Amino acid sequence: MAGLVDGKVALVTGAGSGIGRASALAFAREGARGVVVADIDPDGGNETVELIRTSGADARFVACDVTDAAQVDAMVASTADAYGRLDCAHNNAGISLVPRGFTSVRLDQWQRVLDVNLKAVWLCLRAEIRHMLSRDGGGAIVNTASAAGIIATPGNPAYAATKHGVLGLTRTAALEYIRRDIRVNAVCPGVVRTPLVEPALEIPEFAARLLRVQPGGRLADPEEVAEAVVWLASDRASFVSGEGMLVAAAAVRS
Repeated sequence: MAGLVDGKVALVTGAGSGIGRASALAFAREGARGVVVADIDPDGGNETVELIRTSGADARFVACDVTDAAQVDAMVASTADAYGRLDCAHNNAGISLVPRGFTSVRLDQWQRVLDVNLKAVWLCLRAEIRHMLSRDGGGAIVNTASAAGIIATPGNPAYAATKHGVLGLTRTAALEYIRRDIRVNAVCPGVVRTPLVEPALEIPEFAARLLRVQPGGRLADPEEVAEAVVWLASDRASFVSGEGMLVAAAAVRS
């Protein structure tokens, strides 16, 4: 049976661990003929590549600081050089702070979260869309937002602000490029068991609050989010653009 992305070329940022790794593996499993694993951490990125190659698919690692415009442009160019095109992208790289009060966040901490979670998504979108516009065939891009981009998130103002911003970028790009056959969507996970979340889970009162808002009272696995990412990037979602899809976060609507 054909995979969701048979023959397509996929790029995933922040693919050295967590949701990004699960997404890269899912693209490979669903038939991508090439997966570019991008991360600032070469050890994690190369480990993901080896996992993909062990499964029988093709992948390569690109070191990239997604806050650097030149490196982002080079990442997309190297994808095109290696595989001839870019069809699907998952802009997933992100960071967070250990939860703290609104007025306790330092300016340098605030700026770093904005650079990685928002500026970098715009840089990646810009480079990916430019490439997709340069050839026939369009493409599909998925950004990692968060349930924190839909509701208020006490204790993490910078993260919440950036994830609201990611949804704004997603919807703006979706409207601008839908007639050029480029779809842009986002996933909005609830709390996912990843290295990004582990420091917060060590704070008992914050961990208890996170679990209270989770459907079923459990954390999501990265693979559960990756399934949504690959579907949104596939032709099965051909009439979906500008969507911020809640994943393991249904309770935030109530």
